[in-house]
Amino acid sequence: MSRAAVFLDRDGVLNRALVRGGQPHPPSEPGELDLEPGASEACDLLAAAGLPLVVFTNQPDVARGTTDRLAVEEINDALRAALPLTAVYTCFHDDADACHCRKPKPGLLLDAARDLDLDLRRSVAVGDRWRDVEAGRAAGCATVFINHGYAERRPTDPDLVAGSLREAVSWILARVNAATIEPGGQE
Repeated sequence: MSRAAVFLDRDGVLNRALVRGGQPHPPSEPGELDLEPGASEACDLLAAAGLPLVVFTNQPDVARGTTDRLAVEEINDALRAALPLTAVYTCFHDDADACHCRKPKPGLLLDAARDLDLDLRRSVAVGDRWRDVEAGRAAGCATVFINHGYAERRPTDPDLVAGSLREAVSWILARVNAATIEPGGQE
């Protein structure tokens, strides 16, 4: 039977995004990686509840030639070492590539669901940008928007707005548990 999961955007959810001019940017190398406050505790709590934690991240700076793919992979590896992550799915394309995986398209979530036998309808997608929320919604997940107040478009109608992943944990656990129980109270 497919299981619920928590899909986590990387920059701004698990690690601090570098904000310049109101816009978030990823770290350019592992030395710039700094976990978001409470992210480690939040991931531990979610993993302890038996939920797979799947990172889904856009990294278009690779396609733009401003970041090396190896540096992105090293940052992903550092996060895997620091947090109980099940998998990391990365889109290295830019909008012009018209790929299936660049958020707001749901390709990363669909690929992970297929690869890991995950039930998207029972899962939650967490992100700090409109693209994350839209991808989660398009995949059929409940959505959490982590609001850092960036100077950019906000998502429309996320299921929850929170200030951090840690702040959202109780809601995520309640949502996943409620989605696991079928009508009539049977699991």
